Amino acid sequence: MKLKDTSFSVRAERAILFRALTYPNIIDVNEEPLEELSRLAKTAGANVIHTLIQKRSHIDPLYYVGKGKAHELQNLAVEMDADVLICDDNLTPAQVKNLEKVIGKKVIDRSELILDIFATRAKTHQAKLQVELAQLEYTKPRLKRMWTHLSRIEGGIGTRGPGEKQLEVDNRIVSKKIQDLKKRLGDIEKRQQRVVASRKEFFTVSIVGYTNAGKSTLMNALTNVDTLVEDKLFATLDTKTGLCKLENSKNVLISDTVGFIQKLPHYLVSSFKATLEETLSADLLLHVADISSPLIEKQIESVNTVLREIGCEAKPTIIVLNKIDALKDESVIPLLMDRYKNCIVISAKTNQGIPELKQKITEILETKFLNIELSCSPENGKLIASLHENAHILNSTSDNNRLIFHLLIEDKFLSKLRKIYDDIQIKETGVFT
Repeated sequence: MKLKDTSFSVRAERAILFRALTYPNIIDVNEEPLEELSRLAKTAGANVIHTLIQKRSHIDPLYYVGKGKAHELQNLAVEMDADVLICDDNLTPAQVKNLEKVIGKKVIDRSELILDIFATRAKTHQAKLQVELAQLEYTKPRLKRMWTHLSRIEGGIGTRGPGEKQLEVDNRIVSKKIQDLKKRLGDIEKRQQRVVASRKEFFTVSIVGYTNAGKSTLMNALTNVDTLVEDKLFATLDTKTGLCKLENSKNVLISDTVGFIQKLPHYLVSSFKATLEETLSADLLLHVADISSPLIEKQIESVNTVLREIGCEAKPTIIVLNKIDALKDESVIPLLMDRYKNCIVISAKTNQGIPELKQKITEILETKFLNIELSCSPENGKLIASLHENAHILNSTSDNNRLIFHLLIEDKFLSKLRKIYDDIQIKETGVFT
């Protein structure tokens, strides 16, 4: 029984990229339709030798690009000695099977390519588990097409066990593996939540953004953490956290996260939920965007889509327009600053604008948080637990059978506490300092 090769590696292979553009979908005038896919392929190690675009009224359900264009791809693959053909959209199992039958070469889609890159980049145990789960989620509905031979194992008609199709056996194995990985990642997620909760004495800032927007470079500029910086997509998969000293000498924790991208497979977002815990728990987001990219607005919207998907759309956010040093036409700056109200222009590479960014972080935290002393009865366990969960406790003491907390707290949460608890005494000492 032989499975189709399901390894996600395209390293050192000669690749032809293709995509169907359907009406009325219109490509941005600044957009090269296969530019991002080309960068993804090169990041995976492939040598891009040709690209092909087909304009259609609709996607062909059997061949994606239509049978005639599939034969054109076959001729190109033979003439150019291609090893793999990569589609810029997600293909159905049937489309992959039909294309491979016509072309006679390996065909993969955008999700499989991204999974290949993630598998290459995963270094820690957690990242490897997350990538493995995403690969299995991708593979499971495609198991049927991965078999070149589906005859029954020897056994009686209608019997289970030995008489079961090998496909059904594999489905059970994959389902069991997915269940096991989700449990293990769930345990990691709980530990991650405890780690994040243990940092409540600090304000937390999470760096998010489109892949290769300069998040890791900004992380290095704000903290003493030496984060890997590469001109490749998805250079960072694992969250790194470092301390940043603001202009008022107040320390905040800064976390770097995995980059987002257009058409990011939903199972990757789901699999990396533990990694995104820093973003979910952050007090403030720094949304980094490459101001030198002609597609900056589309990239910002792609990131916002993922933030909405994970429930972070309401978080206080600073749009950080990075790479000002690479910008050729500065006339776009006022246009972007007018469109995105809470934004700042910087170069993380040259440190231009970094002091102003730190000041803006301070201003937002000052606006959001009050500095108070709160006293309550030590028997009020529910209130104390709520403070630990929702406020930043700077220190605590006891006096005359009262617990006294010096803490930083959101104004809206403080108003809620005043309504619920009668025995608390509150003294406001100022804003975030």
